[in-house]
Amino acid sequence: MSTTTSGPAPGPEGGGRSPAAPSRHTPVIAQEATTEIPVHLLFRDTDSPPVALRTAVVGRRQGTGEQPRVARGPAAGPPAAPAPARRAAPPADPGLAERPGAVLPGWTGLVAGACALAGTGTVLWGAGAAPAMVTRLLGLTPYPFHGIGLGLWCLLALGVVLVLFTLGGIGRGTVGHVWVLTQFGEYRGSVRRTGLLWMSPLLLRRRVDVRLRHWRSDPMPAVDADGTALRVVVLVVWRVRDTARAVLGVEDHEEYLSEQVESAMARVLSQLPLDAPSVSGAGGLLHEETPTLRDAEAVGGALTRMLSAECAPVGIEVFSAQPVGIEYAPEVAAAMQRTQIAAIDARHRDRVLTSVVDAVDDTVTRLTARGLVELDDYERKALVKDLTVAFYASRSAPREE
Repeated sequence: MSTTTSGPAPGPEGGGRSPAAPSRHTPVIAQEATTEIPVHLLFRDTDSPPVALRTAVVGRRQGTGEQPRVARGPAAGPPAAPAPARRAAPPADPGLAERPGAVLPGWTGLVAGACALAGTGTVLWGAGAAPAMVTRLLGLTPYPFHGIGLGLWCLLALGVVLVLFTLGGIGRGTVGHVWVLTQFGEYRGSVRRTGLLWMSPLLLRRRVDVRLRHWRSDPMPAVDADGTALRVVVLVVWRVRDTARAVLGVEDHEEYLSEQVESAMARVLSQLPLDAPSVSGAGGLLHEETPTLRDAEAVGGALTRMLSAECAPVGIEVFSAQPVGIEYAPEVAAAMQRTQIAAIDARHRDRVLTSVVDAVDDTVTRLTARGLVELDDYERKALVKDLTVAFYASRSAPREE
C-alpha cells in the first residue's frame, strides 16, 4: 500500500491549470520512501505468527528519510530430514545394584556350633542316653537311663537345629569369586570377602567369577557395506562388575555377552567395505582413500564402545573387543581372490610401464643433450620404440634365483 497523492501540475504561465497536462504523483511526505505491505500478512492468525513477521529494527539514520532496516528471521523452508535415531541401550533396573551382604567371620560359626554340640551332648549325658564308650573316653560318670521325656526331646531338637544352623552357614571365600545371596527370590547382597566366612544357611548362594576374562568367538557370519559375505573372529576382554545385575538381571550373562558380540559386530561391519574400491586415474589403477574394515584399530574402537553400552545394564564391563580375523566367506573367497590378484597385477604392470617410460625418456634426453647422436623425427621414434621394448622385456621377465 503506497501513500501517495496526485494532482494537476501548475501551468507554465504562473499557476494556470492545463487540462491536457498529464498528472504527476507527489509524495505526501517529502524525501520519504514508502514500502508496500502485502495484504495477506495483515490477516494472519495471531496465535502462530509467521517467521517473516518476527523482525527486529536494526537502525535508522535521522534526517535522511531512510526506512528502518530490519533483521528478518530465517525463511520458512521444508522441514529438515530427521537424523537417524540411534538404538538406545536396554535400560537397567535402578533398584538392582550390588551391595554388601550380611556375613560374619568363620570362627563365630565354629564356636557357636561347638557350643550347640556340647549342649546337646550334655543333655544326652544327663538323661543317661550317652553311649558308654563316649563317657569312658571323656572320663564322665555314667547316669542310669530312665527314658527321654517330652521336655528332653524338645531340648535335643533345639540343639540339633542350632548345630545345623551354625555349622551349615560356614563357607569359604576365594580371590576372584563373589557370593551372590538371595532369600525367597529377593536379593540380599554380595560377599566379596575371602577366607573362612559364615553366612546364613537360609540364604541361597550363587558363585560368580569376577576375574578378568577373555572370550574368543568362533568364525561368525557378517556382511560389509557392499553386501559381501564375511567370516569374523572377535576377541573380547571383559569381567563382571556388578554381580547383582549379572546374576539376577539376565538369565545367563555369558550367553548374553556372546549374543551382543554378534549383534554389535554385524552393526559395525555393515557400515564399511572390507577393501577400498579401485578406480582408474591418471597414474593407473588407484585405491580410493576411504576407511575400510582393514583398519583394525578403528573397527575395534567402534565395536568396543557399542558393546560396552549394550552390556553395562547387566553389570558386564567390556575392556576391548577386537576383530582378530576378517576374511571373505568361503563361497566368495575364490572370486574375491581373483579380483585382488588382478588388481595387484594391474598395479605391478602400471609401475613397470611408468619406470620404463621414465628410463626411455632419460636415455634419449641424455644422448641428444650430450651430442652423442643426432636424430631426426623418424630415428627418434624408432629409438624410443626399441628402448621401450628392451626395457619392458627386461623388467617384466621373471627373475631366476
